Amino acid sequence: MSAIQLQKVRKTFGDAVIIPGIDLDIRDGEFVVFVGPSGCGKSTLLRLIAGLEDVSGGKIVIDGRDVTEAPPAKRGLAMVFQSYALYPHMTVAANIGFPLKMANMPKDEIDRKVKAAAATLNLTDYLQRRPRELSGGQRQRVAIGRAIVREPKGFLFDEPLSNLDAALRVNMRLELSELHQQLKTTMIYVTHDQVEAMTMADKIVVLNRGNIEQVGSPLELYARPANLFVAGFIGSPKMNFLKGEYAARAGAATMGIRPEHLALSTSGGELRGTAGVSEHLGSDTFVHVKLDNGEQVTARSPGDFRVGHGDTVFLTPEPGRLHRFDDKGLSVH
Repeated sequence: MSAIQLQKVRKTFGDAVIIPGIDLDIRDGEFVVFVGPSGCGKSTLLRLIAGLEDVSGGKIVIDGRDVTEAPPAKRGLAMVFQSYALYPHMTVAANIGFPLKMANMPKDEIDRKVKAAAATLNLTDYLQRRPRELSGGQRQRVAIGRAIVREPKGFLFDEPLSNLDAALRVNMRLELSELHQQLKTTMIYVTHDQVEAMTMADKIVVLNRGNIEQVGSPLELYARPANLFVAGFIGSPKMNFLKGEYAARAGAATMGIRPEHLALSTSGGELRGTAGVSEHLGSDTFVHVKLDNGEQVTARSPGDFRVGHGDTVFLTPEPGRLHRFDDKGLSVH
């Protein structure tokens, strides 16, 4: 296991500044998720930690050792990529044990480590199969097994579930979280999917244009977003933002209200509007509403709530659940 510190880490490509300078502490054994939109610098930051990209400035420290100039093999980290990159002609056992074979480890030791990794990942019954005989989720587990046998200080995951279908992604999220509980090893996970971040992370790092917008636990970011960017990125569906009279009455440039904190009624309430599309998801119904002042909001209601398109509806924000932001987009407490 390992603690990882980034100290004023910068990355530039010519005149383009990708990472302007980041400070971040990752504690030993934490599951940390880098999340943000495409192009925010999260994968670049992961590759800097791995040593696959050279830093333009600053230091990377692992377990108290400056590894800024160290090659990837000397950092004690294992990386799992978006593509499985398995050898199609090799068995699962041979794929998992390949990095140990390259390190000239004795065969009996390789066999022991491969079997242990396979047992951890529920791959024992598949050790003699080829990758083409496996599902996408099983192939990804083989790629993770290849990282586990190296017994690294930390794991780096670069959007490892993006090639899987929705159901497999849910299963693999659970399996990776369970794996972290078993191994207790530092893990850094990159994704653009805030649901993955919320469900898996001990700590989330929200990135935007190479800058850290906020660091905290999933519930901290959900309950106390530092600014409009974080408020709009964390939570599904995203937070509603009102800029009109309702925000002004509360002394804010922008008022934020999450869909689950808006009570929806057909009989009366604080805000009036017209129902648009309703999304029925079984346990929940999300109703998109156009307020009388023209602003759009989404309200979350019980799954059996019924309202017709074009019906007049009323919304009442839950007291104490409002988020106020100033004219710079910063949270006002």
